[in-house]
Amino acid sequence: MNTAKKVLEEIADLPESLQQEVLDFAHFLRQRSDREQQRNLRNAQLSSLERLWDNPDDEVWNDVPVR
Repeated sequence: MNTAKKVLEEIADLPESLQQEVLDFAHFLRQRSDREQQRNLRNAQLSSLERLWDNPDDEVWNDVPVR
């Protein structure tokens, strides 16, 4: 039996309010996972573009204020 089916079996007999709590927690976990994936993508982009940005010709841009 896969994990999703096990979770469904576990929560099936819980009161509605506790089922909602499990659902809220699942949403929290999804958001945390999404943020982690975005952070990993951003880091991958930064590392691949770093050599393009960090060069003598672009030194003039180092002092531009960032919003």
